[in-house]
Amino acid sequence: MIKRVHPDLRDLLDAFPPLNLDYLDAVREGMANSPTAPIEEDIHVEDKFINGPDGNSLRVRIYQLKGRTETVPALLWIHGGGYVIGVPEGDDGLCQRFVKEAGCTVVSVDYRLAPEHPYPAPLEDCYSALKWIADNSQELKIDANRIGIAGASAGGGLTAALALLAKDRKGPNLIFQMPLYPMINDLNDNFSNKEITGNFIWNYSLNEAGWSMYLGDLKGSENIPYHAAPARATVEDLKGLPYTYTCVGQLDPFRDETLQYVTKLAQAGVDVDFHLYAGGYHAFETLNPHADIANNAVQEYINAVKFGLNRTIEVEVK
Repeated sequence: MIKRVHPDLRDLLDAFPPLNLDYLDAVREGMANSPTAPIEEDIHVEDKFINGPDGNSLRVRIYQLKGRTETVPALLWIHGGGYVIGVPEGDDGLCQRFVKEAGCTVVSVDYRLAPEHPYPAPLEDCYSALKWIADNSQELKIDANRIGIAGASAGGGLTAALALLAKDRKGPNLIFQMPLYPMINDLNDNFSNKEITGNFIWNYSLNEAGWSMYLGDLKGSENIPYHAAPARATVEDLKGLPYTYTCVGQLDPFRDETLQYVTKLAQAGVDVDFHLYAGGYHAFETLNPHADIANNAVQEYINAVKFGLNRTIEVEVK
């Protein structure tokens, strides 16, 4: 399998310590203490606590360009981590690039994590953050008609779920979604889920553990809602979703569920752009930020956000 990994992505993969979710507190502590990207001088970052869905206090991390006076689009960013780990600060660098290069305000949500807070708590936190953005558009100086959502891995899964939830609840209108290599199939039964078993950042066993902690006894049940596992959504369910960009590595356990999701989006009449990265494993761009393939992937994310938040919507005349 290692021979199939892109040559520029092999060295750091060998050096990456395997995740062990049996020691979840230690993994979380290690991530919280990991170095993060410095905040650039022209970016203002503010942590704000808003009302969460259950009366809880929900932290959002807001990234804005200093001195900006004009109204800009907004992007809700949802961090990854298998539904069980991760903090907004881990994506400080990427969120600042979205602000500067895609010309938007970014709000990153510090949603509650499983297993302490299983589904639907993390998704409801994301919905509360989305509603807060829309309801406070004047204060944030953002265009309420140009709001997008995005995230990677479990954040991509929550992005896909949130797009469906916002549509079904007739909540804030979304112009764009970007669920990057999304974690959306609780059954963990595709060929690619079973194919990736070694230390490829995320694999079959870790996926089983993450889904079990997120869904508990719901995992694998027949009538699980598609808001919990968006791979369960039908073509009919996906109709009316906004323009979508997504991608996945060829050696990512989420490859096949992403391919199936893209196919159903296209069949549903949703405009969708997609990139399959040969030789890429899960989250390869975060582990190898200086590799050309990683730079190309991240630049595609930024270009997709810029295009998605600023595209002209054509009204169909019947």
